[in-house]
Amino acid sequence: MGYRFKKFFVENEIKLFLFLMRNFNISQGQAQRMIDKKRVYQNKKPLTDKKATVYGEVDILVFEPITKGLKPIFETKDFAIFDKPSGLIVHPRNKKRSYSVLDEARAYLGKDANIIHRIDLETSGLIIVSKHKECEKYLKKCFENRSIKKEYIALAKGEIKRDILIDEPIKKNSDFTNIRLKVLIDKNGKPAQTLVMPLKYYQKIDSTLVKIIPYTGRQHQIRIHLFHVKHPIVGDPIYGVSTESAIRYLDGVMDCNERIKVSGHSRLMLHANYLEFEYKSIKYKIFSKMDFNKEIKKVISRGSIF
Repeated sequence: MGYRFKKFFVENEIKLFLFLMRNFNISQGQAQRMIDKKRVYQNKKPLTDKKATVYGEVDILVFEPITKGLKPIFETKDFAIFDKPSGLIVHPRNKKRSYSVLDEARAYLGKDANIIHRIDLETSGLIIVSKHKECEKYLKKCFENRSIKKEYIALAKGEIKRDILIDEPIKKNSDFTNIRLKVLIDKNGKPAQTLVMPLKYYQKIDSTLVKIIPYTGRQHQIRIHLFHVKHPIVGDPIYGVSTESAIRYLDGVMDCNERIKVSGHSRLMLHANYLEFEYKSIKYKIFSKMDFNKEIKKVISRGSIF
């Protein structure tokens, strides 16, 4: 269900932030953030004045999680780790998005659960979810300090014979007139480093299974870096296909068969496979339980992807 409007009736005039604090059992800061995010409406108009008082009927946009049975693969009293399937978004992008990892996190772990980091919609693999605010702050700080080690695996086009350290700055694209890509390799961008290590070459499809360590966390970093060194990820409908094909995908007019034909697979062949970090003096090393080889076999069964 995700976000939906819920009606309330305020019998006695009261400060808006106090009404939110009492009805949702939240702090004043959390109540004020709800107001800032335009989640409180009266007469179909958002109430944005933190000092406002309310009386009568009020509509509040609330998050009510739904579950489709996705459970964490690892759990402590402070956090849990989910194995996200490809195609499931981590956090709702807008009020219309109906299902995400956040739904499963809060349905299983409670209303205080929160996503610590994100991976792309089409990337599968490990996601850390905190159970309370203290853990959330600590783990997010670990990501900022780059003290959490992440490893991915991917199926990249072409033969990669040796390790490649890609050190190319990445800049967010601000002009979509001619180029529809979200990010670009640009000397004026932010520093970005990705280590790519070959694991196995599949001659039949001229593709290489690689292990990837991103030393930085830029948006679409792995995808654009592999594209830059002429080894785009199999199944990528944006980086590594023609401009025309990328536009068709982004415009939502590319069907599954066309996507397989131009990119090699029906999903992005990128998987967040491993996490390593320390929490409360305990070192955690977590591997994904998903069988990425099943997806590789699907690609191989089609034969050449070129």
